[in-house]
Amino acid sequence: MTIRLIFALLLISPLAAISQTSQQDSLFIRAIFDEALTNSKCYSVLEHLCTQIGSRLSGSKGAADAVNYMADVFKREGFDATILQEVMVPHWERGNICKVALSNSDKSLTLNSCALGGSVGGKVNAEVIMVEHLEDLDSLGEKAIKGKIVFFTRPMEPRHIHTFEAYGGCVDQRWAGPSKAAQYGAVGTLVRSMSLAEDEYPHTGAMGYDSLYPKIPALALSTKSASKLKEYLKKQPKAKLSMEANCAMLPDTLSYNVIGQTNGNSNVNQFIIVGGHLDAWDNGQGAHDDGAGVVQSFEAIRILKNLGYEPKNSLRAVLFMNEENGLRGGKKYAAEAEEKQEKHLIAIESDRGGFSPRGFYIDSKDPKQIEAIAKYRNLLEPYGLHDFKQGGGGADINPLKTQGTLCLGYIPDSQRYFDYHHAGSDTFDKVNKRELELGAAAMAAMIYLLDKYGMP
Repeated sequence: MTIRLIFALLLISPLAAISQTSQQDSLFIRAIFDEALTNSKCYSVLEHLCTQIGSRLSGSKGAADAVNYMADVFKREGFDATILQEVMVPHWERGNICKVALSNSDKSLTLNSCALGGSVGGKVNAEVIMVEHLEDLDSLGEKAIKGKIVFFTRPMEPRHIHTFEAYGGCVDQRWAGPSKAAQYGAVGTLVRSMSLAEDEYPHTGAMGYDSLYPKIPALALSTKSASKLKEYLKKQPKAKLSMEANCAMLPDTLSYNVIGQTNGNSNVNQFIIVGGHLDAWDNGQGAHDDGAGVVQSFEAIRILKNLGYEPKNSLRAVLFMNEENGLRGGKKYAAEAEEKQEKHLIAIESDRGGFSPRGFYIDSKDPKQIEAIAKYRNLLEPYGLHDFKQGGGGADINPLKTQGTLCLGYIPDSQRYFDYHHAGSDTFDKVNKRELELGAAAMAAMIYLLDKYGMP
């Protein structure tokens, strides 16, 4: 009987210990969400960032003001260290002119436009040729394209449930379209905004010039304006448009990544980081892209600190500069981490808006790592977190992968993100306070679990 009893206890005790640990984790995660939903600071910080500072394109005064403000926020909340990490960034200015109109006396067609980020300025007046794909330009050739404005008409595919797939399926025309058109002698390009919304807000976004071809003006049309122009050109294929913009690229400017750190108890020089990008396009307030990610990153560390959690590893909220038109902040952070021999175990990025939490992408090809993190579903599913699968972590944390960092991407609901992405409508009033707080709590919970149990 004694032997049987001992054997039974040996079997039961580990299970009891696991059950107790799971219960402790469950209670602490509940405390994280309680703190976020009753005592959060992220919404008020976002309000100031959006309404008092506003656009924060790298190199601008708004970006500099945002750096100073967020550094003050970290200091005010008592982070162990506030670090301003120098990074040279591009400085592009949109200017105050952006017009697209019919060249004749017909004023029936009003077109709302904005310059794409990085575009040169200029004024052109020419016929328009419509295409859907970059490959169409190869088929048409120089004879059909030279001296004309190329209008890329392909919309985002509405049948994709995950809207980032729709975005990825058409963004090539924005990024590579201008140089591809210039290759065949085009004098300018227009592109339908990367959005599933039907409205009059044109969406900007980065484009790149190929040094082999001339730089030509590149503008975006709102989705409604693009549809109207497409229908007009079907009836009047020889119609001419005038395009004008006075944007310009200025010399590089000194800026900063802003880092708030809480020191680890055991491994001071090992890091788990959470981050978003502080810069935002200049035609809106950058509320969802990526003010939400910035304040959620700050809030995630603040929550753990305020609950008295003592991390094993040092925790950082990293606010990257220049994600939108260069990625220099993310590259500089990774390079300096390598130089200083700072070991980054885990990096989490929030750059998909401040909508309701759904889960995390795991940027790994190792099934064991994916499975290990997916096991946290049982603890996190009560808070709406059910989506744990392989996927990209994020543009700013991607450079850390060279040192073996496991990168995770926070996943909120994606249905409304591209309504506001890169548009003048990306303003503070579009952010729901509760959804923002739930996202911050979700990231805090994931940091807690990964710090406590280590990298899978």
